[in-house]
Amino acid sequence: MHIHGTLEKLLLSEIATDSGKESLDPDEDLLEHGMLDSMAIMKLIVRLEETFSMTIQDEEIIPENFQSLNSMVRFIEDKTKKQ
Repeated sequence: MHIHGTLEKLLLSEIATDSGKESLDPDEDLLEHGMLDSMAIMKLIVRLEETFSMTIQDEEIIPENFQSLNSMVRFIEDKTKKQ
């Protein structure tokens, strides 16, 4: 499973569709730059759970897990290893 590529495609094609970007800097702060707001994060969580067959708990919905592409990849890797 290539988490980075799948996640980047998901973000650009379904979540941050109005960003005008074709790729993301892996360390770009998506929260600070307004690419992700609370509604986008909720939509993203649903898609992550579907795509990666995982369950995200309420206590895991923190900025550190959704701040950048790299932080989301680490979060998904950790979650999928535990399941």
